[in-house]
Amino acid sequence: MALTTSAGQGSFAVTPDQGKVLLRLARRAIAERLGLADETEPGPVGAEWLQTPRGVFVTLRTRGRLRGCIGYPEPILPLGEAVRKAAVGAAFHDPRFPPLEPEEYPEVRIEINVLTPPVAVRTVEGIEVGRHGLIVRQGSRRGLLLPSVPVEYGWDRETFLAHTCLKAGLAPDAWKSSSTTIFVFESEIFQEEEDHD
Repeated sequence: MALTTSAGQGSFAVTPDQGKVLLRLARRAIAERLGLADETEPGPVGAEWLQTPRGVFVTLRTRGRLRGCIGYPEPILPLGEAVRKAAVGAAFHDPRFPPLEPEEYPEVRIEINVLTPPVAVRTVEGIEVGRHGLIVRQGSRRGLLLPSVPVEYGWDRETFLAHTCLKAGLAPDAWKSSSTTIFVFESEIFQEEEDHD
């Protein structure tokens, strides 16, 4: 398995070798659900770092196109469990896509974002495109976009805020309202390359 990583300026405890373990965990969780897992393949050995609660998002792509993305913004689950559940969620429960089929499995490429805990911001001037992901919350509505999204689309800070509001089902300028809370987080990204096997 090949691995590429990127990270913001924050401090992260997950190493590249641990990232490879997380990618294997995610792939095995999907394979098990599809009935494709090799029963003789040993799972990763339990380790303390896998038991540490962390926020996680798992993104699936096929031929470079989004195929599913599910995660946990808050550190509510141990990292290993969060990765497995998010991987299954991205493959089979993202409402934007039909469940993954066995014939699609070899083409799927997995990306894992391990998140820092979200922190509320007082002013939007501190939001750095390319470093921060955003969560916008107003009442029961909440929208989240990962740090890579504005970079991928070439957005500036205000466009990023507007799209996060839209993700929450709010007006694009809802981030200006005193009833809206904005949170930032950073993420460390682990990605499979083409030779994932």
